[in-house]
Amino acid sequence: MPLNPEERQQFLAQPHIAALAVSAGADRGPLNVPIWYQYVPGGEVWVLTGAQSQKMRRITEAGRFSLMVEEVEPRVRYVSVEGPVTRVEPTTDAQHREMVARYLPADKVEAYLAYAESLGDQVTVSMRPEHWLSADMGDIREI
Repeated sequence: MPLNPEERQQFLAQPHIAALAVSAGADRGPLNVPIWYQYVPGGEVWVLTGAQSQKMRRITEAGRFSLMVEEVEPRVRYVSVEGPVTRVEPTTDAQHREMVARYLPADKVEAYLAYAESLGDQVTVSMRPEHWLSADMGDIREI
């Protein structure tokens, strides 16, 4: 059963690991990689990536990308969004901290941010969700 608009936005707002998919060209399947993301219901989705990464090159070429997040326990649910890139900007320290704190325990944030400095320049890529797919297939304990 599809999720209603409020349910799917609330589900997407949770800190799941997303699968980012973007076109890799006419003779290839899409580039599909795990990624952290941020989303507030009603707003844009944003991700961080290396300024010179393959992801960024593909996103720039395509001008759009998809994210899919899922949960398999205790319920089988997923939300997928696809839409155009609305902006690309250098990642601020505040954005980087927000993203890391969303996914890591508080006592690990500083160490990760220090490590991330070795990864090179990061950019924040924002996308406006235009197309949504979602489903709630129920509690797997009842199957």
